[in-house]
Amino acid sequence: MTGLFDVPAEAAFAFMADPIALGQWSLGCMNTQPTKTAPIHSGHSLFDGAQGFFEIDTDPDRLIVDYRLGATERLVPRVSARVVPADICGLGKEQCYVTLMAWRTTDMDDVRWHRLCVTHEAEIYLIKSQCEAAYGQV
Repeated sequence: MTGLFDVPAEAAFAFMADPIALGQWSLGCMNTQPTKTAPIHSGHSLFDGAQGFFEIDTDPDRLIVDYRLGATERLVPRVSARVVPADICGLGKEQCYVTLMAWRTTDMDDVRWHRLCVTHEAEIYLIKSQCEAAYGQV
């Protein structure tokens, strides 16, 4: 899922790499908080209230954010965000694209996969609105 954002790429990247901001847009991991095992954070699913754990890995040179998810002893990179700067696509200097990508595990049935896909569709709109609002307040 990709969205056109009206913020510079660096602002979108910083927003996507912020674990506390993630707790405002990730429907599967709301209200994030740090755990005792830094840099791991946790949040709760709006769907069933289950607690989830994640860690964020960033590549600032390539503007990529990997979200490692799962049990605290085995976090795996299952979701990634990529920010594409304006000059790559001929956008305005205060614009960029943000893409969310997820990898389906073999134990994920069609219903759960579909829920994840439509959730990411909604989340890209939440991310866009919140990121643009945060950038406007700077």
